[in-house]
Amino acid sequence: MHNKFTRLILLVFIICLASRAYSQQGRIAAIQKKLDSLSKNVPGLNQKVQLNVIGGTVQQYLSGIASSNGLSISVDPKLNFAISDSYNDITAANILTFLAQKYNLDVSIVGAIIYVTPYQDPAQFIKPVPKQIDVKYNTVDNALSLALNNDSLVAVAKKITQVSGKNVVVPNSLQTKHVSGFIEAAPFETAMDKLAYANEIKVVKTNDNFFVFQPLDENEELYINGDKSTAVRKTFRQPSGNGNAGATGVFSRMVNGQKLISADAVNSPILSLVKQASQELSKSYSIYTDLKGNIDIHVTDITYDQFLDLLFRGTNYTFQNENGIYLIGDKSIEGLRTYKAIHLQNRSIDTIVNMIPAEWKKALEIKEFREQNTILLSGSIAHIKETEAFIKELDVLVPVVMIEVTMIDFHKTRTVSTGISAGVSDSVKTGGTILPGVGFTFSATSVNSFLSSLSKNTGVNLGHVVPNFYVSLQALENNNNVDVRSVPKLSALNGHSATLSLGNKRYYKDVTQNFYPSATTTASIFSNVYKEVDADLSIDIKPVVSGDDQVTLAIKVNVSDFTSIPTDGSPPPQSVNKFETSLRVHNEDTILLGGIERTENDLSASGTPILSRIPILKWIFSNRTKTTQKVTTVLFIKSTVLR
Repeated sequence: MHNKFTRLILLVFIICLASRAYSQQGRIAAIQKKLDSLSKNVPGLNQKVQLNVIGGTVQQYLSGIASSNGLSISVDPKLNFAISDSYNDITAANILTFLAQKYNLDVSIVGAIIYVTPYQDPAQFIKPVPKQIDVKYNTVDNALSLALNNDSLVAVAKKITQVSGKNVVVPNSLQTKHVSGFIEAAPFETAMDKLAYANEIKVVKTNDNFFVFQPLDENEELYINGDKSTAVRKTFRQPSGNGNAGATGVFSRMVNGQKLISADAVNSPILSLVKQASQELSKSYSIYTDLKGNIDIHVTDITYDQFLDLLFRGTNYTFQNENGIYLIGDKSIEGLRTYKAIHLQNRSIDTIVNMIPAEWKKALEIKEFREQNTILLSGSIAHIKETEAFIKELDVLVPVVMIEVTMIDFHKTRTVSTGISAGVSDSVKTGGTILPGVGFTFSATSVNSFLSSLSKNTGVNLGHVVPNFYVSLQALENNNNVDVRSVPKLSALNGHSATLSLGNKRYYKDVTQNFYPSATTTASIFSNVYKEVDADLSIDIKPVVSGDDQVTLAIKVNVSDFTSIPTDGSPPPQSVNKFETSLRVHNEDTILLGGIERTENDLSASGTPILSRIPILKWIFSNRTKTTQKVTTVLFIKSTVLR
């Protein structure tokens, strides 16, 4: 369709040129005919002229011809152009015809007077045929099609209103505006928007469904925003007298029903940006101090409060909104300071206050209300918002870790007691045990019977023992296996330690002798002090919960025990085992810690001096007890994260 329209325009143009050329030839022929007719009565028209004029005006040129040939020629005063022509043996009629053609003149005959005037084409007084505006509208699809080429905006608006039934208004400032554009079957509002964009104007749909074309205001420009849509924004340029100031742009648009602001500024004064943003969003403000300083900023679609917060960050300025009026000025000004109570939900105020950076505390006054677990912040709104956001990040639920510790002690004891004892005692009877161990006592009668039997078999008289004599034989082995099980449950906050300690306490006597000398004698005083010794099993576990509910356990184990209990009041000997380890486990996994093992050997003997140390004889003249004890401790640790 567009190509057909172009060919039609070209054809009309060619026809007009041909028609104009034909009309020009007819006009010159008519002038020639009028001069030929006049020459019958005015012979001077047919007389030849010898004339050479260089730089003279057309009036001088024609006056010279009239004088030389006896003609009456009148020249319109409007004709004052210069002529530089030379003619030899040319009639005056031919010269007049040639000048009329060359300089677009008209020659009129009034009696014998020749009147020369500028030629005016009668066609220019004919009103042109109105151009058809190519606008189509599809009612079903609400689609508008346009094919415009330098058409009057008024005519286009009228045509759109006629075909669509939607009112389109053109203000007086755009009455002479011409528009061009080609749009095929686009939604009505989209087509109107793109038509305005293509011709550097804007269109606004009013609340009563009128479409109004408007010129761009000062400092406004058309652009394509971040949503790839055409839009209008304001641009600002600082006064040229400030050589360091750069170009800035502040504009707004509706996003989800909220008017947001965007800015692109380079080395621009903060005060200027505040005023521009306030004007763009129609915000009321009051500035109490001179806002000094420049800033580079590039933001898109943020709120007015966020914009001010970015401008004032790192400066001594702040703002506060009171009943829709923004108070702007130095942070120290009375009325610009505010307060905020922050009630902690998951953490205690002790830990939170200690975590606030020291530089932030200098700009704020912080009060603690322990009864309500609340922090009161007093200061500028910017510092309060920054600190509040920091506290909210820290005020999260701290997981509790329940730790189940299962301790199993395996005790394996072996005791062997052997020896022979003899003595004199009243009322000793023969008797004792033979199984499972030997513990038998022989009276004097039994011993004498045994000696008599030996005398008969050997022929050696061993004699007899006294009536109260006895002999005891001992050969006994004891095995003891004991399992001790303990299942304590501990709980600890994330990052805090849980400690378990199980054991016993012994006291021993510490004897101190103090001497007090005097002139006659030296006195000594003994003092007894009972001191305590601990032997226990202590476990220290520090859980740290990661983001995927894995638990890192730092474990310290200390196992100590008394190896024996002295009867003389001396300090009891101890065995001590310690180890530390760190490991990571999944939530509710159970780990085994083993290998905490100790072995105790104890050998005690009593017997006859010298004989109890002679090999072989020592088994007859001494009693011996040998004890071997083996203790193994096993730990099962299970951690469960509670939220």
